[in-house]
Amino acid sequence: MAEYDLKVAVIGGGTGLSTILRGLKRYPIDITAIVTVADDGGSSGSLRTDFDVPPPGDIRNVLVALSEVEPLVQELFQYRFTGETDLAGHPTGNLLIAAMTNITGDFASAIQKLSEVLKVRGRVLPVCNTPLCLCAEYDDGTIIQGESLIPTIEKKIKRVYYTKEDARALDEAVEAIIEADLVLLGPGSLYTSIIPNLLLVEISEALVKTSAECVYCCNIMTQPGETTGYSASDHVLALHEHAGHAFIDKIIVNDEEIDDETYERYCDQHSDVVLIDEKKLHKMNIEVIKSRLVSYNNVGEVRHNTKKVAATIFSLLLDIEEKREG
Repeated sequence: MAEYDLKVAVIGGGTGLSTILRGLKRYPIDITAIVTVADDGGSSGSLRTDFDVPPPGDIRNVLVALSEVEPLVQELFQYRFTGETDLAGHPTGNLLIAAMTNITGDFASAIQKLSEVLKVRGRVLPVCNTPLCLCAEYDDGTIIQGESLIPTIEKKIKRVYYTKEDARALDEAVEAIIEADLVLLGPGSLYTSIIPNLLLVEISEALVKTSAECVYCCNIMTQPGETTGYSASDHVLALHEHAGHAFIDKIIVNDEEIDDETYERYCDQHSDVVLIDEKKLHKMNIEVIKSRLVSYNNVGEVRHNTKKVAATIFSLLLDIEEKREG
């Protein structure tokens, strides 16, 4: 594996993390992806229940995103069984991760072995080596247990937390944050993909100790059940409150309008464009980086343009390198 001087640690989960990593792997940088282990829905939920392993789904997507093997091998890893059998709904990659975990006896070791098979560009680390159960407490006092259920309750979230209070972060994940030149959080579901990583005290402490620039890539649209009515500063405040301290230095925000038809469809689903409240962000001593970041997937959903986000991150890394050498 090639060695690069500039190091970036990317923290998150879900589709947002893998999307950004596809863009970042094009650049000559040392990438470490730190992935949440709170997913309990679908195939991941079934495998964590049946085999007592951390959920493999987000890990699988990140491995594929950073993989440099032939497209057919990636397709095989992502293949999802259909029909009425017991395997229906399971991607091949999830099954392989669960099997390798049983073989090695260790989730992180299993990911390392499969990273070698898939010729992964960089490192993929679970934030914790054991499965964690995420809970949400809402403003009205309601409590919901289970990551997959949290977005289905359309109430304002007060906080999220783990049932296992003594869970420890993976040492390698903590080291990656400490040693990074830049730490990137997001984009992705705020309360179910990004914040769960910050709930581990070793991670939140590392974000204070590190000399890296901490950058948050803000979502373009609000998410029903999680961030309805949230501005950009509301996203940052939630990150800081759950970490127990302020740590974000810069925020990347979208400065491009989405088309009217798409906007109306999102409004019908109780979602809106995230308001960029620059004055509040500046009062929080956060530098605002605006760019035209809108992209659309094959079903017309708003996504970040992975190439543009990656280019922005690489530009920030070059600035860091220039300051270091100057």
